[in-house]
Amino acid sequence: MKLAFSTLGVPGLPVPDVLALAAEHGYHGVELRAHPEEPVRPGLSPAERADTAAQFRSAGIEPLCVAGYARIAAPGDDAAVLGELRELLRLAHDLGAPFVRVFPGGEGGGEEADAIAARRLGTAAEDASALGVRILLETHDSHRTGADAIRVLGPVGHRQVGALWDVMHTWLGGEQPAQTYAALAPQLGYVQVKDIASAEDTTPLPLGAGVLPLTECVEVLSRGGWDGWLCWEYEKRWYEQAAPLPGLLAAGRDHLVRLLGEAA
Repeated sequence: MKLAFSTLGVPGLPVPDVLALAAEHGYHGVELRAHPEEPVRPGLSPAERADTAAQFRSAGIEPLCVAGYARIAAPGDDAAVLGELRELLRLAHDLGAPFVRVFPGGEGGGEEADAIAARRLGTAAEDASALGVRILLETHDSHRTGADAIRVLGPVGHRQVGALWDVMHTWLGGEQPAQTYAALAPQLGYVQVKDIASAEDTTPLPLGAGVLPLTECVEVLSRGGWDGWLCWEYEKRWYEQAAPLPGLLAAGRDHLVRLLGEAA
């Protein structure tokens, strides 16, 4: 498995500095938070996109994902959501990133939200296919477990639409790692790892310092022969009191490498 970290942990940091951190601490890739306040965002000009892609190539670091904020199950008109998603797909294509992240964002997560999300993802799948990018539905908010996500992904049934497993949300949803993997394995794009103190205190902690079942997750993935990406999503942007991520990256990588070694 290859290792990455999200720029959610280093809000607003310029791309060259992000790449330097990845190279210094042995990470193979970076998940790019695509938000207007970040250096990488849908509004970048063609020249800026080409320059960013060149910086990644020069550093030998992979742009893992354009982590957008499109809410694919949200009520309302399809056109606005699909327009936002298509912008993210074009950005990922221009940067050379294989994935785009979307959130569910449904109200209540019932059958209507499932149907809305499946319809939109099915429509966007053809754009994703043409651009060579895969859309990943994150286990989050209204669809926080693997069982929730597969209710959407099953009806879509397209190779360019898959799942992003956020280990915190499936745990908060009461799902065991083996259950999540069983649900998502055929469509799993990559896995977001993190750690927290408790269900009541989700302030980000160094990997291994909290309660999330990271050992079990890695064991399940290893037993399944899965060899994709583990990406550390450290939510510094939402928790200003959290320790700075750069000082934690080396120990975080070592922890993940140890878990992988033990699972093997």
